[in-house]
Amino acid sequence: MSESLINENDMARHVRKTLKDYFKDLDGEAPCSGMYDMVISCVEKPLLEMVLEHVSGNQTRAAEMLGINRNTLRKKMQQFGIA
Repeated sequence: MSESLINENDMARHVRKTLKDYFKDLDGEAPCSGMYDMVISCVEKPLLEMVLEHVSGNQTRAAEMLGINRNTLRKKMQQFGIA
């Protein structure tokens, strides 16, 4: 296995730590009701940005890497304000 591959456990550990910190920072307050969408958008935007950077902005290659349709990629880019 190549060292350049992301260890899924490392990524999951970062998400868990961030969420643990989020709940701690709430200090007894109720979490937001749209937490799922908040977390997904926090992960999705940098994912799209980094894949697009990796393929030098080639949307067809980015969509293939992500396993999504190119039109879906364009829609998500517009949603997140990615040029």
